[in-house]
Amino acid sequence: MSSLHLRGMFLSMCLASTALSSLHPECEFIFQLEKDERHCLQHIAEQGNRSTEGCRPFWDAVACWPHAAVGEAVQRACPAVFSLFKNNTGSVSRNCTSEGWSRAFPPYHIACSVDDDLPETEQSYFATVKLIYTVGYGISLVVLAVAVFILLLFRRLRCARNFIHIQLFVTFILKAVAVFIKDATLFSSDDTNHCTLSTFACKASVVFCHYCVMSNFFWLLVEALYLNSLLLSSFYHSLRCLWGFTLLGWGVPVLFIVLWIGSRVYFEDTECWDINEDSPYWWIIKGPIVVSIAVNFMLFMNIIRILIQKLNPRLIHFNNSSQYRRLTKSTLLLIPLFGTHYMVFNFLPDYFNVNLRLCIELCIGSFQGLLVSILYCFLNQEVQKEVHMQWLRWQERRYGVVSPAAKCSQMDTPF
Repeated sequence: MSSLHLRGMFLSMCLASTALSSLHPECEFIFQLEKDERHCLQHIAEQGNRSTEGCRPFWDAVACWPHAAVGEAVQRACPAVFSLFKNNTGSVSRNCTSEGWSRAFPPYHIACSVDDDLPETEQSYFATVKLIYTVGYGISLVVLAVAVFILLLFRRLRCARNFIHIQLFVTFILKAVAVFIKDATLFSSDDTNHCTLSTFACKASVVFCHYCVMSNFFWLLVEALYLNSLLLSSFYHSLRCLWGFTLLGWGVPVLFIVLWIGSRVYFEDTECWDINEDSPYWWIIKGPIVVSIAVNFMLFMNIIRILIQKLNPRLIHFNNSSQYRRLTKSTLLLIPLFGTHYMVFNFLPDYFNVNLRLCIELCIGSFQGLLVSILYCFLNQEVQKEVHMQWLRWQERRYGVVSPAAKCSQMDTPF
């Protein structure tokens, strides 16, 4: 497999936060070959120069070939490590000639029913996935940064609602940055041995990625809680409440990440901490995310229920109908962006339909921040009106033109 395949597999586990063997089959394959190589070289060293005639023993990167006399044909069974991918009972042969060992026949990938490389179509697929999510995260990062700048720049936009929106935007920015850092650290070269890489920078990039993903899920949960409280109209949004939301969104993930780091350091300090299959400690991260997704989904169902009730003409006042209709439009548009699609894969095994999972969680997920920033910021009437008013004021200061719209403006807060 190529590094693109490993990159996709790891990103899917990191961004979807789902994982089910202590080693990925490919890593187990590599480690077993390395073990066989050490045994072969040790055996060759013990044999020494007992005989200079015939073909000398050697390791061909797959199997160990013993000393043989000229004219002798040696047959080796397919290495047991190939059974990790397919059951096979094939064998490979070499002839010892006066010029040395012949080529292996039939080739390993034919005799042992193992492809020696990814098909070109699959390589192209993973390369396309990488290109799409790189573009997606890149565009999202820029647009989200602009959205955060706008919400922070204008004083009239500073409120509890936009404070929560800004935190959500920041988590999407951090998640995009984490993906780029992780790609640069773990997959900077196709020659990088992903299975044996175990450096501080590598582990730090994985920890940072998990924290950003976890905090993103928790701030999505905060958004759902806030929307519910607005619809119920029975929630007092005090400074203490915002501190509570901040603690939930940023603090709770820190607690679980620290616990997970401790468990990996003391019980499972292997590779780059990016392989979490069958690891009970992975549930320290996965468990809270699964719960947040489930709670978020229930909260959105509750939002729909409340909106249906409030939009009943017999139950609402005429003055509030437009406000609720705007709120309905905004909320319904955000439902698929608040992790609803994660419910599809949340309870399925990690390697279930990998290609589809990569497409949804990487390609579509990379544009999630872009869509959220557009809906929460750029399409928000309050933001549009404030930007427009600032533009008119700037024209007035520069050209001395007083627009009628600048003399009397009324803020319209959708929710």
